[in-house]
This record gives sequence, C-alpha cells and structure tokens, in this order.
Amino acid sequence: MNLINEEITHKIFGEGKIVKLDEYIITIDFDNDVKDFVYPDVFREFITLKNADVAKSLNKILVQREEEKEAHDRKIEAEKMEQIAENKRREKMRNHKIHESSQIVFSLDEEEEQNVFTDWTIFTGEVQSGKNEGQPNRVTRLSPNSAAVMTVRKDDEDETNRRILGLYMVEESFFGNQIDDGMIPAHSEFKIELSDQEAEKMLFWNYYINKNYPHRTTWNSGKYRYFDNILTAQILKDIISIKTDATEISQIEKFLEYFCDINALDIKNIPEPAGALKQSN
Repeated sequence: MNLINEEITHKIFGEGKIVKLDEYIITIDFDNDVKDFVYPDVFREFITLKNADVAKSLNKILVQREEEKEAHDRKIEAEKMEQIAENKRREKMRNHKIHESSQIVFSLDEEEEQNVFTDWTIFTGEVQSGKNEGQPNRVTRLSPNSAAVMTVRKDDEDETNRRILGLYMVEESFFGNQIDDGMIPAHSEFKIELSDQEAEKMLFWNYYINKNYPHRTTWNSGKYRYFDNILTAQILKDIISIKTDATEISQIEKFLEYFCDINALDIKNIPEPAGALKQSN
C-alpha cells in the first residue's frame, strides 16, 4: 500500500507527512523535523491518517497482518510443544532397552478381521485365569519400536496356511506396561493392509519358527505371541517385493527404514526368512 505523502497526526509531534516507508520503518516529516518509527506498530497507538478511506484500507491490512502473526505464533508454539513431546519420547526410548522380540503377532477372529483395518487398533484380549482373570492382557514388551502383525487362518485350513493380512507400528507414545485397557493403537503413518491376493503370498510360517521344534507349525492357544524384530523387518522387505504400485512401495520403504532405525537394525543386512515352512523345503 502506497502511503507516501499521506498526511498524518501524531499524538505527541502533531501533524506531519509520510516521506518514506519500507518493510519495518516509516519516516515522517514534521515541518522539517524528520523522524523514524516502527511500522506498522506506530499506527496502533500514536499515528492517525487524515484520509479516512486510506485509514480504513490500512486498518484492514493491519488486522490481516495481526491475524497472520497470531497464526504464525500458534504454529511456532505447536511445533515447540511437538518437539518437547518428541524429546520426551526419545528420552524414554534412550532409557528403554529394546527386547529382541518386542513385536507382536495376532491371530484374528472374524470380527477383528473385518474391523482392524478400519479402526487401526486391536485388543490384547483378557486374562483367562488367576487373580487377574477378566482383565486385559498387558503387553509389557511393546513400546514405540514395536509393530503389530495381523494374521488369520480359516477353521477348515491347515495351520501352514496362516496368512499375514497387514501390520502397523504402534502409536509413538505407546508403552505397553503403562496401558490398562488392552488397546493397541496404530501409528498415524506406518500401517499396511494387504489385499487377499497379496496375503496369499505372505505366509506367517515362512518367517516364524519355534526354536525348540523348528519343523512344527502349531499356534496352540492364545490370541497373540511376541515376535522377533528381525522377522518383522523380513516381512516388510517381502511386502515391498510383492507390491506393484510405486506410491505404496515408497511408503512401505519408509516404513522399513523407520522400523530398522528405531529397532537398531542394519537395513542392508536383513537375513532371508528361515521360518518353519522354509525348514521343510
């Protein structure tokens, strides 16, 4: 807005004329007494434009600038609070010893299979006996470095046909030993759902192995079991290999990079899967 030569009235110095204006400084001539002021702050308390139309237009600009400044300040404050929260999370992770099997794999029932990829959360189930019977299972090994792997097998299928339907990183602030409701929420970014055709290629027992009985493919009872960190990296790597969409591949590559970084794994040296099905081949 061009304010050069506009006449003003200053509360202290009286009448004058604007002779120069840059981004932050406005220069006013009070009858050959030239003074500089901070622009646009000086208009809020000390200076009034004589031209009412120009004053009205300037006021709109000042209001817009103030709104923009407030929005910028709110953004800076939000970023500051996010950084504080991230620093606290990282401090927790530095003090948290990563367990070699801090991932979790679930055997889904029909209802969970329908809902898990809509809600992106899963229930750990209830304790079946003892003094804590009926209370949610507490997944104490899980923390922000953990992923939840979802698997399913139909009742009339052999256990070797158990398929991986998808997986997600847990929420960034999640620590299983601090959660009482048994709900495991997903990370806002790192989550994968496989199509039926893709799931057919991702057999759980290609990865998992009971070290005591390496040729057995038996789930037995229980809704979940803890899962090896390296096996989860293998799953992510293989999902990348079966995907064909470039955007999806890029997203899962970021997932794998994040997973390896937070679990202190060497992404370049992920071993090939050696699960129970691989042992029998």
